[in-house]
Amino acid sequence: MSSVPNDLAGSGVQGDRLKFQPDTLDGVNAISRLEASRIWVHQTPFESSLLVPWVGTVAPWSAWQTSDLRPEHFEQMLAFKPELVILGSGAKLSFVSPAQYRVLIEHRIGIETMDTAAACRTYNVLVNEGRKVLGAFMVGKAPAEQDNSAS
Repeated sequence: MSSVPNDLAGSGVQGDRLKFQPDTLDGVNAISRLEASRIWVHQTPFESSLLVPWVGTVAPWSAWQTSDLRPEHFEQMLAFKPELVILGSGAKLSFVSPAQYRVLIEHRIGIETMDTAAACRTYNVLVNEGRKVLGAFMVGKAPAEQDNSAS
């Protein structure tokens, strides 16, 4: 029996970083690590929000927080043809209105919202099960926030 990635025992928490211990998931995208300002897909770090399909190319995503979300953000997800979207809303759970993701409902694509750390763990479990899942992860700071923090 294979193990699923988890940090439920707390062993993956290192300061403000969370390290995942995924199975060998050949040929699929897996989240290997999460920090407050970046997320790793396998060994590649990303410092901004992104869409992570179960297979294929990771795509940038222009949503930084749930208040930024518009129907167009969800329309972008259709190209991946997922059966389920896991939305990581950032460090804290923040729900999205069904009106915003109506296009997913119309295409019979499920969506679950949770904080980004929980979304990463859930995404890895679903990928490990062979599900066609799309992770939509909000990480990092909006460009205006990055500019302000540099001064």
